Amino acid sequence: MSGTKYANAVGAVRAMENTLLSKNDIDQLINSKSRAEMEAVIASKVGSSSGETLVSVWEMLHEYAPDCKELEILLYKNDFHNLKAVLKAVISNRDPSDYYISPSNVELSVLTEAISKKDYSLLPEYMRKAAEEAYELVTNTLDGQLSDSLIDKASMQAMQKSAADFGSEFMQKYSQLVTACADIKTAYRCSILNKSAQFMENAICGSSDLEKEPLLKAALGGTESLFTFLEGTPYSSVAALLRDSAAKYEKWCDDVIMELAETARMQAFGSDPLAAYYIAKEAEIKNIRILSVCKEFGADKETITERMRKLYV
Repeated sequence: MSGTKYANAVGAVRAMENTLLSKNDIDQLINSKSRAEMEAVIASKVGSSSGETLVSVWEMLHEYAPDCKELEILLYKNDFHNLKAVLKAVISNRDPSDYYISPSNVELSVLTEAISKKDYSLLPEYMRKAAEEAYELVTNTLDGQLSDSLIDKASMQAMQKSAADFGSEFMQKYSQLVTACADIKTAYRCSILNKSAQFMENAICGSSDLEKEPLLKAALGGTESLFTFLEGTPYSSVAALLRDSAAKYEKWCDDVIMELAETARMQAFGSDPLAAYYIAKEAEIKNIRILSVCKEFGADKETITERMRKLYV
């Protein structure tokens, strides 16, 4: 959507960008001596010591662009996470609200009713097949890990399909990049744990950036086979990162997604700048969480700095 219908929303996002934490703000947080100092730095930017939540960001974006299907793609990962949570809760007779993530496109009550009654028509079309298949799989096999992997794969398939159907070039690249990052992580874990070809078939999605079958075949050969394969793909740099540590790979994934978001930042119209701002806020909240945990466990400044994700501003 490249028209002017979101011009007001883009203007609002431009103003909101001034409240994002800068490198100087992050440095102050890293050097802070207490939680009170950290909260003061955050409050000086967003007016609240707890910071702005993704729920409030989403509500603001949705208010300006209530009919934008492209933005909804950003919440698919939450929708499918919540599907996993509700499945487990319904089967074990627990309260799913403890595991529910917001914001989401699908309300917890709707998701719970759909699974409890096996009425998948209550769900958005992009979730129906996965919900039914995952329910049958977990109730027949009691294999929660296999069910989870099926849902994760379905989430990425839904993202790519929706982005191709009505998304911009930016959203298509975003869905492909998120899928490739997740597939590499899955393939790496499967190679370490000697997972079967059938398990990988159910867990790995594939994309135009990184085809499924060659990745699966490489992972079946072990980690070195996987690294050698990756070195011949557009993701050649991640082989060295994974050899070093999974944490460095996770940071790389977050940073490369942020680099993609930056390409949408200066567009004057359309929904891409709105999506980019949401992605930037996600990264900022993750940085604050990582920083808080590092502080709690007494990590030194160098370690904290190394773990900080790329900033949008």
